[in-house]
Amino acid sequence: MTGYVDFEAFVVARRGALLRTAYLLTGDHDDAEDLVQTTLIKVVPRWSRLGDRPEPYVRKVLARESVNRWRRRRWRETSTQEVPDVPQHEGPDTADRLALLEDLRRLSPRQRAVLVLRYFDDLSEADTAAALGISVGTVKSHTRDALAHLRSQQSDEKPSTATT
Repeated sequence: MTGYVDFEAFVVARRGALLRTAYLLTGDHDDAEDLVQTTLIKVVPRWSRLGDRPEPYVRKVLARESVNRWRRRRWRETSTQEVPDVPQHEGPDTADRLALLEDLRRLSPRQRAVLVLRYFDDLSEADTAAALGISVGTVKSHTRDALAHLRSQQSDEKPSTATT
């Protein structure tokens, strides 16, 4: 019974961080909640075997479940040109955050997962590779390609300042 107490303590302590990561992976608050819930449901049967450091395993399940959810749902989703229901009363950086989120949505799920785990969760290349079940070289190439894509999106959006 003590294993479940440890699980509850972990969830209370790390739920916010898991939700933030899930939000960056999914781009939607409701989907992030669902992703964390599904992840925790999959983790709880194995909890007693995870030892003192369960978080790497939980993040691995979270990242993989995100990719799996995208694969299952992609045929049902439709793309739009505009972000619906843009918040009106947030701080001055709202437009920048929405633009970054939209750019992240344009990446493949695996590229997005690599960037979120590497730069938001501050995992090493090896830890990111272990979490996603891919090689370190694949992490490097996904990072390179995703950052190049994000840079090209930024350069496409900025108006030209050159004068003739």
